Amino acid sequence: MHCSQQTNDVPCVDYTSLLDASIESLSSGLARRKFTSVDLVKAYLARIAEVQEDFHAVTEVNPDALSIAADLDLERLHGSLRGPLHGIPLLIKNVIATNDKMNNTAGSWALLGAKVPRDATVAKKLRDAGAILLGKSSLTQWANFRSDNSSNGWSSLGGQVYGPYFPRQDPWGSSSGSGVAATLGLASGCLGTETDGSITSPASSNNVVGIKPTVGLTSRYLVIPISEHQDTVGPMAKSVKDAAYILQAIVGPDPHDNYTSTIPHTPDYVKACKHSSLYGMRFGIPRNAISLALDSSTQPQIKALGQAIKVLRAAGATVIDNTNFTAADEFWNSKISARVLEADFVVNLQGYLTSLTHNPNDIHSLDQLRNFTRNSLLEEYPLRDTGVWDAALSGWNNTDPRFWPAYQQNLYYGDDGGLLGAMERFKLDAIIMPADFAAHWAATVGTPIVTVPLGFYPPGTPVVKDSWGLVESAPKIPFGISFMGRKFSEEKLISMAYAFEQRTKVRNTVQPYIVPKTELSDVVGK
Repeated sequence: MHCSQQTNDVPCVDYTSLLDASIESLSSGLARRKFTSVDLVKAYLARIAEVQEDFHAVTEVNPDALSIAADLDLERLHGSLRGPLHGIPLLIKNVIATNDKMNNTAGSWALLGAKVPRDATVAKKLRDAGAILLGKSSLTQWANFRSDNSSNGWSSLGGQVYGPYFPRQDPWGSSSGSGVAATLGLASGCLGTETDGSITSPASSNNVVGIKPTVGLTSRYLVIPISEHQDTVGPMAKSVKDAAYILQAIVGPDPHDNYTSTIPHTPDYVKACKHSSLYGMRFGIPRNAISLALDSSTQPQIKALGQAIKVLRAAGATVIDNTNFTAADEFWNSKISARVLEADFVVNLQGYLTSLTHNPNDIHSLDQLRNFTRNSLLEEYPLRDTGVWDAALSGWNNTDPRFWPAYQQNLYYGDDGGLLGAMERFKLDAIIMPADFAAHWAATVGTPIVTVPLGFYPPGTPVVKDSWGLVESAPKIPFGISFMGRKFSEEKLISMAYAFEQRTKVRNTVQPYIVPKTELSDVVGK
C-alpha cells in the first residue's frame, strides 16, 4: 500500500500498488473518489516512461488519453457508468486498429501513418465499455510472421522487448509488450492476439494470465491478420478475474467477421470465478505431446506440473495421466500447419491493406510489402530475413483447390488426432499442460486456452540464451500452466483457472528485477 502525504487536514489515503492493483480495486477507488481516471492515466504514463528504455513494452501512447479520461470522469460525476471498465486504462497490441491519432503498424515502418475507416471492433467495444485506450503495446514484428531468423519481441518500430524477471530476458511473443506491460502494471490490463502461442507464451514467461479465446468469440475486424482460421484476440492481465472482465467487454457477434456468427451464447465470465470450481472436474495430461518438446531446460516446469496435479486432486478433481494425442508425432513432424497459415496470410493481409483509407507507402500485397521491407534500412534486412513471406509467396494461397484438403488435415491434428479426440475418449473437462508446451495443440482447431502462473525457474538454473542473446531460461524466470478445452468453453476454463490461481497464488512470490516506482500517491492532488 502507498500513502499520499497528508496536507491541509486532508487525511492520508492508502492506495494499492499499481503493480498489484486489480480492476475491482481500481473501480472501487474511482467510485469512492479516492482518485480519478485522469490520475490513473497520469500514473500509468509515468510508469511507462520510467521503464521504457529497459523493456520497450510500449510502441506509442495515446495523445488523447488524458482528455478521454477527463470525459469519463465527468460521466462518472454525473452518475453515468458504462460498466466495470469505466475509466480503466488498457493497452492494446499494435495490430489492433484505432481510428484516432495512434498508428497501427504490426511494428513495421511500412504502415506508419496508415489510416483505417473506423476502430477495430474489439477496440470499439472497449471504448463503449468505458475503457481508456492508453496506447499500443509492442510485439514481435508482424506477429512473428516475417522472419525465420529474428527474435521474440523485436520490431523495427518498437525495438527489442525484454522480459522483466532477468536481464535481457526473452519476452516470448508475439504479444510480448502486452505480457510485459501487464506484469509491470503499465496499464490495468492489455489485449493480445494469438494465432499459435502469441498470448499463451508471453503470458507464461511474464507471469500473467492470458486468455486465448475460441476463434470466432472475439472479432478480428481491422486487426492485422495472419490467418482467418486461427487468429483470435484476448486479454492479458494480472489475475484471472481481471482477464475475465476484459474478455466480457470484447466478445460478441460482429457482421464484419462472419466467424463470430457461431457464438452460442455469452456467459458471465466474471461470475464463473468461483473457488469451488475444481471439484468433480476431470483433467487429462497428454504426456506424449509434452515429451516432444521436452529438454533439460524445461525439467522445472515438469516438476511444477506434478505439484499442480496435487493441488487439483486436493480440490476434488480427477487427473488422468497419459491421455495422449494419437497423431501427436505425425503433427509434430508435419509442415501442413505452416502451409495453411502461409496460404491464409497472402489473402488475409491483402484484405486488411485494402481496407486502409490512407496507405502512405502504397502497399497493397505481400509481394509489395516484402519489397518495401527488403529495401528499407530501418527494417534490418537481411540481418532479419523475410523467410516466412518467401515461403508464403512461393506456394498456393487459400483460394487454391489444394488448400481445403490441407486445412482438413490440419483440423484432424487438433480434433480426432489431438486435443479434442483425447477429451472425448477420456471424457475430460479440460487438458492441462505446462503453458510453454500447450499452444500448438489448440491452434489448428481454434480452441481456447487459459494460462495462469505456475512457477519460476529455481536458483542454480543454467542461463540459456538464444542466438540473439535473449535469455530463455534462468533463475526467477516465470512459467505458466494452461487449461485447454472445447470450443466456446471459456466459462468453464476460466472457472478452473481461477480456482487453481486462488489455491496457489504463485504470481507474487517473485518480483521483477526492475519495477516502476510511480504510484497513485505521486499524482493525486498534484
